[in-house]
Amino acid sequence: MPMNLKSPYRVVIKFSLAVALLVATAYGASRLKEAPQGQTRVAMLVAKMVERFHISHQSIDDDVSEKFLERYLKDLDPRKLYFTKADVELLRQKSKSLDDEIKAGDVSFAFTTYKLFTHRLLERIKKAQVLIDSEHDFNADEEMVVDAKETDWATEAELDERWRKQIKYDLLVLKLGDDSDADKVAEDAGAVKRDDADTPAKTLAEAKKRLHKRYANIVTMTKQTEPEQILEMFLTALTTTFDPHSSYMSASTLEEFQIAMRLKLQGIGAALRVTDGYTVVAEVVPGGAADADGRLKEGDKIIGVGQGEDGEITDVVEMKLSKVVKMIRGPKGTVVRLQVKPADGSETKIYDLTRQVIELKSSRVTGEIIDTGKRIEGRREKIGVINIPSFYRDFDAAQNGVADASSTATDVKKVLRSFASQGGVDGIIIDLRNNGGGALIEAIDVSGLFIDDGPVVQVKSSTGRVEALDDETSGVAYSGPLMVITNRLSASASEIFAGVIKDYKRGILVGDTTTHGKGTVQSVRPVDTEFRLNKSEPTGGALKITIQQFYRVNGDSTQNRGVTTDVSLPSLIDHFDIGESFLDNALEFDQVSPADYAATAAVNPEIISALKKDSQKRVLADKGFQRDERVISRYLKRKNRKTVSLNEEEMRREREESKADKDEEKDDTEKKPGENKPKEIFPDKHYNNEVLAIMLDYIDLLHKGTTAKAR
Repeated sequence: MPMNLKSPYRVVIKFSLAVALLVATAYGASRLKEAPQGQTRVAMLVAKMVERFHISHQSIDDDVSEKFLERYLKDLDPRKLYFTKADVELLRQKSKSLDDEIKAGDVSFAFTTYKLFTHRLLERIKKAQVLIDSEHDFNADEEMVVDAKETDWATEAELDERWRKQIKYDLLVLKLGDDSDADKVAEDAGAVKRDDADTPAKTLAEAKKRLHKRYANIVTMTKQTEPEQILEMFLTALTTTFDPHSSYMSASTLEEFQIAMRLKLQGIGAALRVTDGYTVVAEVVPGGAADADGRLKEGDKIIGVGQGEDGEITDVVEMKLSKVVKMIRGPKGTVVRLQVKPADGSETKIYDLTRQVIELKSSRVTGEIIDTGKRIEGRREKIGVINIPSFYRDFDAAQNGVADASSTATDVKKVLRSFASQGGVDGIIIDLRNNGGGALIEAIDVSGLFIDDGPVVQVKSSTGRVEALDDETSGVAYSGPLMVITNRLSASASEIFAGVIKDYKRGILVGDTTTHGKGTVQSVRPVDTEFRLNKSEPTGGALKITIQQFYRVNGDSTQNRGVTTDVSLPSLIDHFDIGESFLDNALEFDQVSPADYAATAAVNPEIISALKKDSQKRVLADKGFQRDERVISRYLKRKNRKTVSLNEEEMRREREESKADKDEEKDDTEKKPGENKPKEIFPDKHYNNEVLAIMLDYIDLLHKGTTAKAR
C-alpha cells in the first residue's frame, strides 16, 4: 500500500535522516554501542508503570512529550555550552511524538541525541584546548553570564564567545583559588563540604596544565558512558516531568540504592573519589578489610586492579569511577589486588586484600555524651547527641527474621541504652542535618521512641483516601528534654520525625529556618516484575515512583514549605536555592484534617520566645557567627547576579575579603594526609556550641531547681 508522505510522517523521516546524516558525517562509525536487547521492553514497561502508579494518574501525552524532550536536553547540556541553536530546533521536531514512541518502546531518540551531544562535546573540548593556550587579557573589564536561565541556545559564533569567556574564567579560578571560606560556614552549619574547590595554581602555566587535564578527563569519562546510563537518564527525564522524585534506576543504580538502605556491601571498605583522572581513596571504612590490613591510606591513588592472587593487573587510570568500584567489589572471601601509589610519595606497591562484608558504620546512627563543662563555662550538664544520617532499613533481612537487621530505630534504641548505662543524660539532641530521608516505617518507629502511642503521620493515596499511621507501642524510650537540629537538607522521613516532635510539643527544633519540604512517598518497583512476560529476560532495573503524599498530624503537608524551626541560627545554606520549592514540577502544598492526637506541655510560646531572645544575644556577640554573617552578606550580594567579573583584580579582591574573615583558631579536627581518623559526631565549633547553649536554656526553663537526670 503506498504511503502518503504528509505530516507528521514527512517531519519524522526528515528529522531521522537529518540527525543520522549529521552524526554519521561528523562521528564516523558509532563509537557508542547501540541499546542492548531488552531496553525496548524496559521503556514500554516504565511508561505503563508511570501512568498506572503515579499519584497524579496523568497520561503520557503531547504536553508531557514536550516537557520530556526539554528535560532531556537540559540534563545533557544544562549550561547550553554544547548543542547549537540549530541542533535544538532540529531535535524539537520530535516534541509531539516522544510520548507515542516511549509507549511503543522506541528509545532511538535517546541514543541518537546522545551521539549528537557527544560529537558536539568533542568539538567544543577540542576548541577549548586551543583556547587554554591562547592569550587572555585578565585586566579587561568584561563579564560572563553564569545563569543558564538568562541565556538561549546559541549559534556556532555565539558558542565560540561563550567558551572563550568560560576558559578565561576557569584559568582565573585556578590562579586565585575558590572561595573556601563560604565552604567553612556551610560546613559549620551542617552542610556537606564541597570537594570541588580548586587550590590556587602557582603560575599561569600550571593553571593551563591543570585545565588541559580537566577537559581531557571530561572527554575520557564521556566516552565511557554505558548504554544503560543513557537509558536511565532518558527515562528519568520522562519521570521527572511528573514530579522531581520519580526516577528510573538502572540495575547498577538500584544496587547502590539497596546498599544505602542495607548499609552493607561486599568489598574492601574504602570510599573512593576521582581527582585528575585518578581513583583516590577518600576514606578507609573503620572495621573493613582495608582498615584491618592497615596499608591503604586516605589520599592513596589506585592505578590498577587485579582479580585473585595471580590475576593480571588492569590499568584503571582515567577509568570511570563506577567501573573501578565494580572491579574492586566482589564476593566475600575472594581476593582483589590493588596497584597503589601511596599518598606519601613512596614507590608503587601491590596490596592483596580479601573481600568481606562491609558494614557502612559511618552511615549508621551514632551517639556521644557531651560534657558541657568542657565547652560552656559554668555548666556541668551531660547532653546526649544522636546523629541520624538517614532512615535506613534492610527490608530483606527484616522480612527473613534476621536478628540484627540494619534499622535506624534499632540503632537509636542502642544509643539510648548506652546513655543510660553511662549514668544518664540531662537532655538529648537529635541531629538530622543533611538527613535526606529513607524508609517511612523507620521514621514512624523512631518517633515512637519519644512519644507515647498515637498517630505519627497521615498518608494520602492517589484515590484521595487519608490514613493515619500510628506508633502502636505504648510508652517511650526517653521522656526527658529533647531538641532536634535540622537544615535545608533535612528531607522526607526527617521532616516526618521533626513534624511529630513539633506537633506533639515534645521538644524544640533548632537550625535553618525550615527543612527541605519533601512531602511525598516513593515506592521502588522492579521493572522486571511488573507486567512481566518472560522470566528469562534480564532485569530492567527499578522505577522509584511517587505514590502517596504525607501530612503532619496537625494536617499540614510538609510539601514545599517544610517544617519550620523554633529557633533559627545564621546559616549560609539557609540562603541557598535548596528545597522542594526550587525543583521543577514539584507538587503543591496542601492540607488535610488534623489527626486525633494529644500534645504534651513541654513547649509553649513563652519558652520559645525566651530561647530566641537569649540565643540572639549570644549569636550577636560571637565572633564565629559574626564572620558567618559577613560571609552570608557577601553571598547575598552575589547571589542574584546574572554575571561574574572576568577581571583578575576584581576577582582577587572578592577572595581576599573572604580570607580576611577566616577563623584564627586552627581546626584540629581536620585530617592530615594519609591519616585514617574517625569523624567526630558533634565537633567543638561555635555553631554546635550555641546549639548546646540553647539546650541548656531549655533544660533550665523546664526543670528549674531540678537536678534529677532522665534515664
